[in-house]
Amino acid sequence: MNKWMLSFTLLLALPSAATPLSPVEFSDDKLKARYYGLIAELRCPQCLNTNLAGSDAMIAQNLRETVRRLLLEGKSDAEVRAFLFERYGDFILYQPRWTARTYLLWTAPGLLVVFGLWILLRKNRLRQRSPAVLNPAEEARLKRLLDKI
Repeated sequence: MNKWMLSFTLLLALPSAATPLSPVEFSDDKLKARYYGLIAELRCPQCLNTNLAGSDAMIAQNLRETVRRLLLEGKSDAEVRAFLFERYGDFILYQPRWTARTYLLWTAPGLLVVFGLWILLRKNRLRQRSPAVLNPAEEARLKRLLDKI
């Protein structure tokens, strides 16, 4: 009987353990949209490539609460990003700022594409410029083969 009671109690407790965290309440829908937009674009400092919205880490929970508090204080999205950037650096932002330190990060893909196109064009020009020249032995062999046809 005790096993049945324990099983029944655990069965009743299971749905409460599986419920998600309480949703964040905002009085304004615009504020709520800004909140969810910010936590989707900010990275969890503990998790690799997970945003604050998708992370269950304790620091992500704290940062979500910080974002909520800053928005309720009337801070703009840029001020919230700046606040977190000061504390966590470029890593917190999925799209790093355009600075001298991130210049190569932003320009490298374009430079690599341009460099690749330049190499392809150069190879094509070299192929077109130099026609195939046969030496006398190859010309004689070609003439014999053509005569057979």
